[in-house]
Amino acid sequence: MENFINKIIEGNCVEVMRQFDDNVIDLTVTSPPYDDLRNYKGFVFPFEDIAKELFRITKRGGVVVWVVNDATIDGNETGTSFKQALYFQQVGFNLHDTMIFRKTNPIPQIYRKRYNNEFEYMFVLSKETVKTHNPIMVDCLHAGLELNGTTYKNFSKNEQVREKLAKPVKDKKIKGNIWEYVVGKKQEDQEAKGHPAPFPCELVRDHIKSWTNQGDLVFDPMCGSGTTPRVACEMGRKYIGIDISHEYCEIAKQRIQRILDTPTLFIVEEPREE
Repeated sequence: MENFINKIIEGNCVEVMRQFDDNVIDLTVTSPPYDDLRNYKGFVFPFEDIAKELFRITKRGGVVVWVVNDATIDGNETGTSFKQALYFQQVGFNLHDTMIFRKTNPIPQIYRKRYNNEFEYMFVLSKETVKTHNPIMVDCLHAGLELNGTTYKNFSKNEQVREKLAKPVKDKKIKGNIWEYVVGKKQEDQEAKGHPAPFPCELVRDHIKSWTNQGDLVFDPMCGSGTTPRVACEMGRKYIGIDISHEYCEIAKQRIQRILDTPTLFIVEEPREE
């Protein structure tokens, strides 16, 4: 495995992954070329083979974040995203969470009696029970407020009752599973403009914060312009990126080199509370 770590590898991701050891990847964050919505230079996408290899190489307790959407053909959404999520379950993954990546600045679409699409799915898949979760916390809207009548719902298996009083409201709560980002506007995302559909660095950053610790190994089998390995490098994680396009691999290598050449870009995280 040492031959692959901290490298951008040009090649067919299935063939490269077959050279990996079992149970080595802590986190995969990737977005496949779904439903031919983008032109990826005519390369094929063997989804089932990719899913099987991802399960084999993911550590027990490790996570795969699969960012995907559906095409609409003749007024009918393909449902490919859900079919893929169900196939991941068939090969052994747990569907740990179905999250939403909402775009602050979605591209206006031609009106076809549909509302403008503003989101993509982020299926969070785990191999057995998730080992690492460093939850992102956000401010509570009514932090510190003393409430007289409002109660929390008791999520029991049987009859649902409300018992526990919310007094006072806590300062922080765990962030919800709809994450919103501006797309393509930040300077760090402009580095990837040679790729047709890069996702925001901040999206990858939040997943790496959530599912890994420093020194863990982060992977993207279809890394395109290299956003996942770039952010992993920035955050003190080991990385592996694979792409079949020579052009995209060169963009990825340039982005990572910029991180390595500018130490001030490295993110220093607060120590975790045990």
